[in-house]
Amino acid sequence: MGDARKSVRKVERGPGRPGCPVHRGADGTWEVRGYEAAREVLRATDTVQAGLGVETVEKLPARVRRPVLYQDGPGHREQRRQTARFFTPRHVDEHYRELMTRVAEEQTAVLRAAGTAQLSDLSFTMAIEVVRDILGLTHSRPGLKSRLERFFPEEFGQPGFTSPRGLYWLLRQNTNWLRIHLADVRPAIHAHRKREGERDDLISHLLAEGCSGAEILGECLTYAAAGMVTTREFICVAAWHLFDDPELLGRYRSAEEPERLELLREILRLEPVVGRLSRRATAPMRVGEASIGPGELLTVFVDEANADPDAVGRDPDLLRPGRSWNPGPGPGPAGLAFGDGAHRCPGAAVAVLEADVLLSRLFALDGLRMSGRPRVSFKDEIGGYEIRELTVTVPRSAG
Repeated sequence: MGDARKSVRKVERGPGRPGCPVHRGADGTWEVRGYEAAREVLRATDTVQAGLGVETVEKLPARVRRPVLYQDGPGHREQRRQTARFFTPRHVDEHYRELMTRVAEEQTAVLRAAGTAQLSDLSFTMAIEVVRDILGLTHSRPGLKSRLERFFPEEFGQPGFTSPRGLYWLLRQNTNWLRIHLADVRPAIHAHRKREGERDDLISHLLAEGCSGAEILGECLTYAAAGMVTTREFICVAAWHLFDDPELLGRYRSAEEPERLELLREILRLEPVVGRLSRRATAPMRVGEASIGPGELLTVFVDEANADPDAVGRDPDLLRPGRSWNPGPGPGPAGLAFGDGAHRCPGAAVAVLEADVLLSRLFALDGLRMSGRPRVSFKDEIGGYEIRELTVTVPRSAG
């Protein structure tokens, strides 16, 4: 056991001292690479969310309520407090485990019937079904998966609007927004209003808050990106590690659920799906030896912070399930893969459990194997990766 990172990307380092946890990059952004410094930035109260398209959201009219991802301060804390009940480990276990199990068994049946499948398709279906239940997207027209695929293409980011390509991108994305609104969000809103009080999900909560259809659409798409797209990649990279490491796979297959979840979190520590988190300082602050001024941008390199030997111990770039951490009270075995502080991902328990529910059933199939090598591409804006062409095969009679 000791598989290395699959999502290897070239990292352009700034001019700071070797090993310096915080230094100014070539573009003037403060680069935070040490674990303790990264956790300090993510927990700081004198910062606001940056990156992840926040600049575009800031251009919306002031009357439009921002998705919770783009909020900060007391309003953000209150929204997180009100929706926290959807993501507690107990709620996840009681309300979503049965759904996860059903979808996982459906996806293994698809694989058995066809004999081969793309794991990115199986995992995306799993993530979609779970998140749509959390959101309350219960009355969608057929084709939600394809609509989401169009909205979250492999090429991440947006070109400048002054170019022909930029104008095309803007038109395409507006069309995709409209498709999802008409086919998924609007039917769900109508159904919830007719059956007020019968469901307890995010759309019910947003309607009770007086949110408009456009505001609910924005919130749903934010959760789709955070809960569907990222979980798909996590499941794929975890499966790749298990296929490539017989000892790790044997340990996973023989383990009880708590140990399996810990093993998956160690994979996520090594392979964070979102490898860059940005914050903008709103007041003077110190991080380590660096003095940060108001308005300056800080970027946390999550993958490097999670491989800080001062926090994670020996062999930080290798998988070591059950490793002894030395970070003090903190996020746990996945490190900062789900972020930390006010913007820590609320769906951490959901993502890890649904990954285990699907993978444990797939790897229980006799003769399951990976055919060929997956293709990895990168989303530099978020330090993320996409894994495609991870083809899984199984004898037709596998059970």
